[in-house]
Amino acid sequence: MFTPRNFEDFSNKINAIMASSPIADMEKNMRAMMSGFFSRMDLVTREEFDIQTEILNRTREKLHTLEARLATLEQALQDKDRA
Repeated sequence: MFTPRNFEDFSNKINAIMASSPIADMEKNMRAMMSGFFSRMDLVTREEFDIQTEILNRTREKLHTLEARLATLEQALQDKDRA
C-alpha cells in the first residue's frame, strides 16, 4: 500500500529519471516550439483580456448614461417647442 512518503519517494525517483533522460530535452524543445507558435498567433494574456473587458464595461456604462441624458435633453427640447 502506498503511504504519502512512499508516493513522494516514487515521484522523486520518476522525476530524477525523467530529468536525466532524453524526455527532458524533448520537453524543453516542445516548450520552445509551442512558445514560438503561440507568440506568432497574436494571443493576449488573461490579464490583458480582463483589462480590456473592464474598459469595455465602463465605456458601455458611459454610453448608456449619455444616451439617457440625450433622451432627456431631446424631450425637454420637444416640450419647449410645443409650449
